[in-house]
Amino acid sequence: MNGLVRFLLNGLAVLLTGYLLQGGVHIENYGYALLVVIVLAIANVIVKPILIIFTIPITLVTLGLFLLVINALIILLVDYFVAGFTVDGFWWALGFSLILSIFNSMITDLTKEKKD
Repeated sequence: MNGLVRFLLNGLAVLLTGYLLQGGVHIENYGYALLVVIVLAIANVIVKPILIIFTIPITLVTLGLFLLVINALIILLVDYFVAGFTVDGFWWALGFSLILSIFNSMITDLTKEKKD
């Protein structure tokens, strides 16, 4: 049940992030936001580790800041695969990934199971 709530909240976070970045990120409706969450999760599991491994040297030189570039590239990849989700460029994708990370952090805190 917790997974379903997190999934729905992540869809809401994607929709809200798109609303905050109206100038460069466009999401048609909540259904497409949920589809973005699914494709983003798949891309984070499959593509992101491969990119991280190939870019270890530049990530070390930039003290980890290159991971922000990888996140933006993943967002642009999701833009390519989801028809109702449009990102106008790299900088919009970077902003989208930063804001979405903040929302996901809040969702994780809200849905964390309490220890007795």
